[in-house]
Amino acid sequence: MLCFSYGSNMSQRRVQARVPSARFVAVAELPAHRLCFHKSAGDGSAKCDAEETGNPDDRVIGVVYEIADAEKPDLDRHEALGFGYDEKQVTLRTGKGKLQAGMYYATRINKALKPFHWYKDHVLIGARENGLPAEYIAQIEAVEAIDDPRPERHGRELSVYSDSQATR
Repeated sequence: MLCFSYGSNMSQRRVQARVPSARFVAVAELPAHRLCFHKSAGDGSAKCDAEETGNPDDRVIGVVYEIADAEKPDLDRHEALGFGYDEKQVTLRTGKGKLQAGMYYATRINKALKPFHWYKDHVLIGARENGLPAEYIAQIEAVEAIDDPRPERHGRELSVYSDSQATR
């Protein structure tokens, strides 16, 4: 199956730690959506959402991965499918044309929440490693993040990066 990742799962190491079969297919754009950090997570922070706007000038840029069907339940669990995220099929634009893929979108929204630093780091690492446009990365960098009240989680979350590129 093809999955459009626009948040922390853009990072290949992060997504492969969750679903080892994940293989890069393409960088893609989802038109008429915008990237928001407003999905209410169980840890009290905000996670990413590709919010549908209907405005053709809006876009979310992300990464399409191919994932083994057998690992879909694992990804659903990591993405809290049914507990703040739902899924839909979308048509994406790539450098080689259009592509159909599944994606998760937020159903539990709280615009007052902010992402933890470690979560924003995952998103930025994925954006940079996949060569997303500099202005798009700058928009992500501008998102205000907060410290996780459980500091041990910060180190655990970022331990997937062996080369220590994940810094604030």
